[in-house]
Amino acid sequence: MPHFLDLPVRTLVERLTRREVSVETVVQGYLERIQSADPLVHAWQHVDAERALNEARERDKELPGPLYGLPIGVKDLIDTADMPTTYGSLRYAGHRPSLDAVCVATAREAGAVVLGKTVTTEFATFQPGPTKNPRASADQPRTPGGSSSGSAAAVAAGMAPLAFGTQTAGSIIRPAAYCGVIGYKPTYGTLSVAGIKALSPSLDTLGVLARHVDDAAFFVGRLARLELDPQPLGRLRIGVCRQPHAIEASTDSIRAVETAARMLENQGAQLHDIVLPEACEGLTAAQIDIMGYEAAAAFAPELKTSPDGFSDAFRAFLSAGAQVSDARYTAAQSLARQARISLHHLFDQVDLIVAPSAPDIAPVGLAATGDPIFNRLWTLLGNPCVHVPTGIGECGMPTGATLIGPCRSDVLVLSAAHALESALA
Repeated sequence: MPHFLDLPVRTLVERLTRREVSVETVVQGYLERIQSADPLVHAWQHVDAERALNEARERDKELPGPLYGLPIGVKDLIDTADMPTTYGSLRYAGHRPSLDAVCVATAREAGAVVLGKTVTTEFATFQPGPTKNPRASADQPRTPGGSSSGSAAAVAAGMAPLAFGTQTAGSIIRPAAYCGVIGYKPTYGTLSVAGIKALSPSLDTLGVLARHVDDAAFFVGRLARLELDPQPLGRLRIGVCRQPHAIEASTDSIRAVETAARMLENQGAQLHDIVLPEACEGLTAAQIDIMGYEAAAAFAPELKTSPDGFSDAFRAFLSAGAQVSDARYTAAQSLARQARISLHHLFDQVDLIVAPSAPDIAPVGLAATGDPIFNRLWTLLGNPCVHVPTGIGECGMPTGATLIGPCRSDVLVLSAAHALESALA
């Protein structure tokens, strides 16, 4: 059984489709891993083994779909009709949505089996859950990152081959970096966010945490009905970006970018040191303003009717967002539009950018989920991003770098990430 559990998802689906192994057997194998590993990691908010096995048995009776029998984790920010959806908040303990989110419904229609709900920070912001980084030692727990904490940890611990994540600031890329897995944030709007608890509608992006680049490409491609499979590459022009916020990057973070760039150069890429356009200055502050302003609007009714249902940290976040004026919000969105135009011209000079994924390895402790400072601007601009682990840094913790491409160039970014992953292997 472990042989089947560790297969790339494309191969696993092929073997399930050929009935070489039953869906029930594979799902049972992953449930056993969850039972064994999760008491230490706490990646899962809710697992109903019998429900998952019943869903698997139904799949074994059906005609195969494009994701036939594929076990997945679903971030607990995403609605599921047959499991509680708490959004990481005590206020929603036991909450049962009436419908699946579009992404869950689409995955199920394609044949996937939902193993359970993975832990999220409170409303995908900053109040952490109980999840521990499975790459850290038991005597020195470290954060898995946020807000897709449970999804990254579940994949890293081998409890699921794939898990949905969402990103509004750095909630896919940063946990992927801390846990040493692939994080894929598609171009903004690639996957529907209907049925996902909104935080900042102009930023919220649905993506995936995975073990391999091809796993992420296969999964999102089938969901979005796009051809995202990695392709052979020509001679790429890679822009090496160490700024803004270069002072925040640790030696491990800098080395990860250099390793990724060198490996791509060995594959035939031309390297170019780049400086982001002047219009990109101030994007971090703009993203913070936009995220806060839109979150304050989204949660205003709940804050008014039951403010005690929120943590102090989340109330403080909403209060800060409410202080952002309409003029400041409009200016932030205007700056983002200008930066997108300027970045479009930069991509006339380079095909892709390689940049830091996180300031450092995963911080010690579980009281915070780390700083998304290297992710905010890319989320604001909407570019596709793929985090690729590049090695081991200080204290034996994972390091890695992010590949970024022009909007709608997801195939190119995934292809380069796949080439980098292969070179590193």
